[in-house]
Amino acid sequence: MSFNLHPRLNADTLVIGDLPLCRVLLSREAIGPWLILVPRHENLREIHHLSVEDQQQLMTESCATAQLLETHFHPDKINIGALGNLVPQLHIHHIARFTTDVAWPGPVWGNTDGVKRSNHDEQALVVQLKTFFGALPEFVPA
Repeated sequence: MSFNLHPRLNADTLVIGDLPLCRVLLSREAIGPWLILVPRHENLREIHHLSVEDQQQLMTESCATAQLLETHFHPDKINIGALGNLVPQLHIHHIARFTTDVAWPGPVWGNTDGVKRSNHDEQALVVQLKTFFGALPEFVPA
């Protein structure tokens, strides 16, 4: 089965790697870390469109991602959401939020300044995340 990432996700993120169901992406925006899980199924729009087994796998991967963010980045809150208003392809945001971030306490959507990480900071974060996810037995780095 082929899998294509929506062009907007492709433009706005970096691929960290793959879990059994989802591709793991890092938002280029300098807030968070902001990770996005995308189930690798074509033409998928909603969580309830997944099989029951894949719904359970998505929850397992989502919880592992949230735990990784909590353990390694110590955020004040983790925001998890699947909006899909601009990008219809099913994708689930996992955003480490801090009381010091530009959008706090509001949602990140429409409340950030759009600043991207420097190439150096971005690459350092990618290496960190690949190391952290690498502790999960079924993770395949990009």
